[in-house]
Amino acid sequence: MKENITFPFFSSLATPLGELGIFADNSDIYRIAFVDTVESNDSININAPKENHLTLLAKQQLEQYFFANRTVFDLPLAPQGTPFRQQTWQALQKIPYGETCYYGQQAELMNNKKAVRAVGAANGANPIAIVIPCHRVIGKDGSLTGYAGGLHRKAWLLNFEQTQQQNKQAFTLN
Repeated sequence: MKENITFPFFSSLATPLGELGIFADNSDIYRIAFVDTVESNDSININAPKENHLTLLAKQQLEQYFFANRTVFDLPLAPQGTPFRQQTWQALQKIPYGETCYYGQQAELMNNKKAVRAVGAANGANPIAIVIPCHRVIGKDGSLTGYAGGLHRKAWLLNFEQTQQQNKQAFTLN
């Protein structure tokens, strides 16, 4: 059953991957999603009253990310989910920019090796795209597997981050 959460503040951000919607209240960001992936206008209202300091801050940090000037986000997040999903999303935030891990490795980070499928399902329910980086989790064989925003976006985000990491590598001659 889908929760119906009210988001009193909304900002949108045009990105190379499409429009992102940023939803917050006065204290936390609850959702960041690609607007074209939203299943129902009932679950998120893109006609929310206006932007606030949090939606603007998230918009600024996401712009910095897409301009390769930010690798870590510093935002007050409050994704809605079960305790297991909360734990799964916290584990995602430990995966460094430009790196990937397998679902099994993520389950190990959570001290729950047998929860691989449940971890995958929780990642798929992640309501805060990019900032909680579920795109950094791949199949054990290195394949791209599920991403709520679409596999083309997951591939783009992984390539973007890995390219930026390679570009920061400095070489010197002695």
